[in-house]
Amino acid sequence: MNRSSKAAAAALTAAGILAGGWAAAGPASAVDGAAPPPRERVLWGSVTIPPGRDGIVEASGLSAPALGFGSSLTLTAPTGAEVTGVPLTTAGYRGEVAADGRTAAYTATSVESPWQTGTFLFVLAVPADAVPGARLDGCVLRLADAEGAERASGGCQVTVGLPSPVLSRPESGVPLGYRPTASGTAYPGAQVTVSDQDGNEVCVDTAGADGAWSCAPGRDLPAGANRLQATATMNGVSASSEQIQISVGSPSAEASPVPLR
Repeated sequence: MNRSSKAAAAALTAAGILAGGWAAAGPASAVDGAAPPPRERVLWGSVTIPPGRDGIVEASGLSAPALGFGSSLTLTAPTGAEVTGVPLTTAGYRGEVAADGRTAAYTATSVESPWQTGTFLFVLAVPADAVPGARLDGCVLRLADAEGAERASGGCQVTVGLPSPVLSRPESGVPLGYRPTASGTAYPGAQVTVSDQDGNEVCVDTAGADGAWSCAPGRDLPAGANRLQATATMNGVSASSEQIQISVGSPSAEASPVPLR
């Protein structure tokens, strides 16, 4: 089948990217919940990761006095998740993940203005049994000098997302009638909405315990080329499938009576 994605896939997984705004440590910081006011924002950001998947936490743009050799940036994983990687390969930094997966850190191995440029990546893994829409508390970011004194701190809000649904029918390139049945799989219990290329709702269903869903349009689709896409929604989070190119209303798609012999 010829499918096209509505948006480019993210690195590693379909997980979102977190961009943290850094400032010198102040009197208050937000580890969880809503974003703090700009004057209080320190190492704060948010990321959404589906159950059983990995996502990248990306911190960048420190606007504090330069720290020297031996200073470190540490991320503590939120409750229920773990840090699985420190993929940054830029010279001047050494990354290491703790054996228990609770923390990971980058340490400066250069004396030339560490933390002032570049981005610092941490990979977080969310367990497969995490509930979509839940927020995992306790994600902490901490920047310390070589003596271990804290120079900036804060955290990230980690939300459990939804895996992308699969739209397996109708098939691309097959002439269709005006009300083709759509079906596929999605996270059990998620509401699945199928939309056309103009964003109009085509049909809706709820994924069963086995993840299967199926629905048919309640009205005729416009004749000609079109695109369908399924979007799953549950507990305030959503994810979309790849699009399917379809052709509606071709004469060959209409059933013809079989002549009697």
